[in-house]
Amino acid sequence: MIPRLLNIQGIAGIAAALALLAMLLVQKIETRHWRKQSGEFEQLYHAEQNAFVRTVADYRAAAAAARAADLAAAERVRAEQRTITERIANDFATRLAAARDRAERLRIAAGAAASDPCGRASPPVSGLPAAACGVAQTPGKDRLPVQAGGSTDALIATEQALQLDALIRWVRAQAGVDPNRTAGQPD
Repeated sequence: MIPRLLNIQGIAGIAAALALLAMLLVQKIETRHWRKQSGEFEQLYHAEQNAFVRTVADYRAAAAAARAADLAAAERVRAEQRTITERIANDFATRLAAARDRAERLRIAAGAAASDPCGRASPPVSGLPAAACGVAQTPGKDRLPVQAGGSTDALIATEQALQLDALIRWVRAQAGVDPNRTAGQPD
């Protein structure tokens, strides 16, 4: 039987079997290599997916923290602006009341001076007519006309000046509020 196998066809069959065996071994080695490579690629893929999920979660957490910081800063700015507005409005009301009180006192003093032009309560000598005091003036010559309600143009001008002054101080104070400053930072 061995001599039959040693003919050309037998040798070709053995050579083909050995070649197929060699190719099978090479294929097995390559399959093992690519399975190992595939496992590594799968691990890299899962690691990349996990990193992406962590990145998305980090961005969402950062966005939520930024939103919370923005809301806190907006509330801080609103509180500062409200405080400025109240302080300036109270100061304006106080100054306005003082100006009106001063105008009322001047009006009363002017009325009293008009009733006694010399500033005397009674004449020093009875029976003698009162002497003229000072230079005669036409009524209201150096006075501003009295408006309805008893306020004069001077009082109106004073009120408007106080109002403009308060408005200027309010605008400057409001402009000084930094919306980007965090609560812990100094002004």
